[in-house]
Amino acid sequence: MDEVRSILVIATRQIGDVLLTAPLIDAARRRWPAAAIDVLGFERTLGMLEGHAAVRERIEVPAGQGWRASMALLQRLWRRYDLALVTQHSDRAHLYGWCAARVRSGLVPARRSTSWWKRLLLRHAVTIDDDTTPTVLEKLALLQPWQADAGAVTVAPPPARALPADLESALATRFVVVHVPSMWSYKQWPLASFERLIAGLLAAGHQVVLSGSGSPTDQAQVAPMRRLGAPPRLLDASGRLDLRQMAALLARAALYVGPDTSITHLAAACGTPVVTMFGPTNPVRWGPWPQGASAAAYRRAQPRQTAGRIVLLQAAQDCIACGRAGCDDHHHSRSACLDALPVERVLDECLAVLAAGTPPAVAPSRTTPGTTPDTAPDTAPDTPSSAVATADSRRSAV
Repeated sequence: MDEVRSILVIATRQIGDVLLTAPLIDAARRRWPAAAIDVLGFERTLGMLEGHAAVRERIEVPAGQGWRASMALLQRLWRRYDLALVTQHSDRAHLYGWCAARVRSGLVPARRSTSWWKRLLLRHAVTIDDDTTPTVLEKLALLQPWQADAGAVTVAPPPARALPADLESALATRFVVVHVPSMWSYKQWPLASFERLIAGLLAAGHQVVLSGSGSPTDQAQVAPMRRLGAPPRLLDASGRLDLRQMAALLARAALYVGPDTSITHLAAACGTPVVTMFGPTNPVRWGPWPQGASAAAYRRAQPRQTAGRIVLLQAAQDCIACGRAGCDDHHHSRSACLDALPVERVLDECLAVLAAGTPPAVAPSRTTPGTTPDTAPDTAPDTPSSAVATADSRRSAV
């Protein structure tokens, strides 16, 4: 199958997962430079691919749309493509792929009881490995029949877009972006911990910029943080920026701090120094991708790990990275491991990065390879920070 003129990439998941599909799209373009590449995904999730030079069309479908409502789309897709790359293991994603192309490569679950019929539909099947294979490399394995090992891999952000004028004029030369919200409760570091962290950063003299979407959930999580300060020391950009503007903001930040969420992946893609707090999620698969890596950059459980410009923190608990959706295994569950991650540890890491004074990296283009990261786990002991105590003593005054 040397001549491929059209490719459909099916990425029916959330925003962060769409971003991690970008290296697959780039690799497909390198393999078939003349091919037209379209991407199919859920509504409001494909913004991470806006401006991607290799993507001809972004096809959006409602996440909860039934098959009856999908008939028009299925008719439009019918055998339109030479190759379908199915980057999700869901029934719907595989049926889209079967409809769209005669040749299909896709991800399938390890359990044969739920994957046997999907394997029958595929020319090439990649079995999902929930423990040892990073999601980025798993997606790239869809091209194995047609392309050799990809080597160093870069996850490039969408092209930057100009910031609103008032925000641009208020930004200091060096600033910290703090992303409080998580889409699901089980990934949420406690809001009270974020309040103490932000107060500590402000007390240490750093400008803080709050990020988040305009959704009611995100705005409710950001709201308590607004009381901690006023412009220009504390700026609220939540709900004001699209993903391309967010990329522009992150590329200039001295530091980004956030939980296991899509914007954390975007910050890593922008080359920004990152401090991130992980709980139940396995960082081997879902840790922010260090630019230019070619293999797994993280261990499943280690209190402090570094990869390139990324510091990934976990609590020191036996159950860490259980892979469940929190302690009660549902999206709105709490996660004791995130509750147990001390503010002092996170603030210490932030202040250390800021004190090092490493300048923000220029965000890579979609096709520019990154540099090889330092992937050795770092087990340096934590040092209690006086900034938390200082911030706590001043909270009534801010």
